[in-house]
Amino acid sequence: MGFSETTKTSLITGLALLAPLVITFVAIQLLFSWLRGFLNPIIESADLVTLSGNIEIVAEVIALCLLLAGIALLGYFAQRSVGIGLFSLLDRVIGLIPMVSVIYTSVRQVSNALMEGESRYESATLVEYPREGVYSIGFVTSESPTPVQNSVGEEVYNVYLPNSPNPTQGRFVLVPEDQVHDVDMSVSQSIRLLVTTGIAEDQQELAEYSHDLDAFDGEKAADGD
Repeated sequence: MGFSETTKTSLITGLALLAPLVITFVAIQLLFSWLRGFLNPIIESADLVTLSGNIEIVAEVIALCLLLAGIALLGYFAQRSVGIGLFSLLDRVIGLIPMVSVIYTSVRQVSNALMEGESRYESATLVEYPREGVYSIGFVTSESPTPVQNSVGEEVYNVYLPNSPNPTQGRFVLVPEDQVHDVDMSVSQSIRLLVTTGIAEDQQELAEYSHDLDAFDGEKAADGD
């Protein structure tokens, strides 16, 4: 291998090694800068720097604990009847503001979906898809709307069929009740099967699968050398 080719290969390898480190460092730096924007007003209003003996990092830790405690208190209040009423009123008021309502509603829907994900996907099911005799893992999200059930003439379920190996993408189908097959498998087991394309079902198999992947990557790197 000539000098120019060696230099080119070394440069590419060095960039491949440094790029993840630099990106991670920048991301962490941006995260801390964003977080300090919330902590600084707390530090200044409570004069935490003086209380912490002029040690800034201690003041920031105290402010972070106070912020987390305030968020937890807000969440507790939001679960009470008075809090539910107030936040419902806030949702309606924000919903009347042009542009702001679009952003707020979108973020709120994503937030609700994340919080309700575990309760939405209580169990896994099997659906014959994409053809009869071939089964796909699915998650029932709820019963289908009444107009759908009236049109079909029987009870219908909303089912999410995740892709493999990326279960965050998939398709939404409406399936009659008699075509939704219950299966004795937890949601976490189902997701592990999807992510590993059926190789791993329990935690031990998942660990072995990860070890095999690392070994395979090591062999590929050695072959490349």
